[in-house]
Amino acid sequence: MAAHILIVDDSPTDARLVKNILEGQGYQTSEASNGEEGIQKAKEIKPNLIIMDVVMPGLNGFQATRKITKSPETSSIPVVIVSSKNMESDRAWGLMQGAKEFLVKPVKRDQLLETIKKLLS
Repeated sequence: MAAHILIVDDSPTDARLVKNILEGQGYQTSEASNGEEGIQKAKEIKPNLIIMDVVMPGLNGFQATRKITKSPETSSIPVVIVSSKNMESDRAWGLMQGAKEFLVKPVKRDQLLETIKKLLS
């Protein structure tokens, strides 16, 4: 069965880009447009992996990542932050929140797929 990946991003354009890359590789995808919805869907569908944006209204990606990775219900789900924030401090903070990887937008197709493959194996 294909791995299920949850895409959490408030930008429909960015979410669609990632969705197209993933579905083109046979992954099943779901989407959430903010951190709260991302946490809710993570609990409901238990995806194999989560792609998380950082800058979103309400709960940001760092906060949502921390809640997902610290909750016993969802802590086993790897989170990959994909953000336009590309300071080393953002990367370090993202990893401290529990993210397994931090990629910078615009994300490169091969880099995204390689990261996902590594985390799902």
